[in-house]
Amino acid sequence: MKDTLAVILAGGKGSRLEPLTRDRAKPAVPFGGNYRIIDFTLSNCLNSGLRRMLVLTQYKAMSLDRHIDLGWRHFFCRELGEFIDVVPPQQRIDQQWYQGTADAVYQNIYVIEKEHPSYVVILAGDHIYKMNYHTMVEFHREVGADLTIGALRVPRSDGHRFGIMQVDSSDRVISFAEKPLDPQPIPGDENHCLASMGIYVFTARFLFEQLLRDATNPHSQHDFGRDIIPYLIERHRVYAFPFRDENRKSDAYWRDVGTLDAYYEANMDLVCVDPLLNMYDEKWPIRTYQPNLPPPKFVFGSRGNDERRGMALDSIVCQGCIISGGQVLRSILSPSVRVNSYALVEDSILFEGVNVGRHARIRRAIIDKGVQIPPHAEIGYDLEQDRRRGFAVSEGGVVVIAKSDGVEQVFDVGHLD
Repeated sequence: MKDTLAVILAGGKGSRLEPLTRDRAKPAVPFGGNYRIIDFTLSNCLNSGLRRMLVLTQYKAMSLDRHIDLGWRHFFCRELGEFIDVVPPQQRIDQQWYQGTADAVYQNIYVIEKEHPSYVVILAGDHIYKMNYHTMVEFHREVGADLTIGALRVPRSDGHRFGIMQVDSSDRVISFAEKPLDPQPIPGDENHCLASMGIYVFTARFLFEQLLRDATNPHSQHDFGRDIIPYLIERHRVYAFPFRDENRKSDAYWRDVGTLDAYYEANMDLVCVDPLLNMYDEKWPIRTYQPNLPPPKFVFGSRGNDERRGMALDSIVCQGCIISGGQVLRSILSPSVRVNSYALVEDSILFEGVNVGRHARIRRAIIDKGVQIPPHAEIGYDLEQDRRRGFAVSEGGVVVIAKSDGVEQVFDVGHLD
């Protein structure tokens, strides 16, 4: 993999994840307590032997840049030709923001060419999955492909969200449609279709040629799925590589956490007894920045008061958390969360530094970083009231409180203490 360069697209707005993306890029949104969404793509690269990475950012990239600096740069040795570089828009070629996925790579073609790669792996930084990219690059070499597309079998009812492919017996792509209203099923399986994962392996020189050709087309949207791939199907060797899961589970796991409900459900999967996504797989570890914090602590269990007992059941509790006489059920607590006496947190995701006041009750909620929940507050029990307070409520009924919502001010807490 020394002659292969990874280009990770991490510049999307993530507007469907607002308010979680109000102050951060989508790949920087916390996931599973300790992690950020981009950690899965970066871990896949590291575990696959890909040690040259360019992370292309655009919107609200400060926290993402900081996370990579703190948690990832120490894995790489410049003297050995290894690196992970965060590349903001430089307007070296164009004076505009990136117009599409292909344009994002095209505007950084100078940076990519400087590394003289033989192959370029293009990845999205906002999906949750485990995959060995080395096997995909080897497949690309063996079949002599110009472009290889990571392929995932998805329910036909979800096909309108993806680029849908048809392949022949050798896995060569013979047709491609970007987000079709009526997706073509897999031959012999009317209930599923073959979707693009947004993972591409290009032979480097071929990639440069196609980006330059597309850039001069005034009718192009400069997107891989909409423009580049359909053009290549009939003219060049394009193959599909079936997704091979490194998750050590029988079912392939891949999630696009692009909506609040999809994000919530993917997190809640982790607190199951035997979740589909195995975070405890030592053979394929997911790495991240680990803050220097003490272990989690649970107190007031031995005072003979069942109502004031620090406990967490079917939950993930990260370092630095203190469950001080409150109860946590089926929830994920990020680092340095505090749940005070008599409080109840159920089916919720609490980001770093959240403080839950005494007697507060939280149900089916996502609470962003550093939010202070006042004593006796109730969240998630009356969705109409939560909306009137200015909180976001997803289609599935999940209440989301952003960092800047000023929670103390929206509750009438003057009489509570």
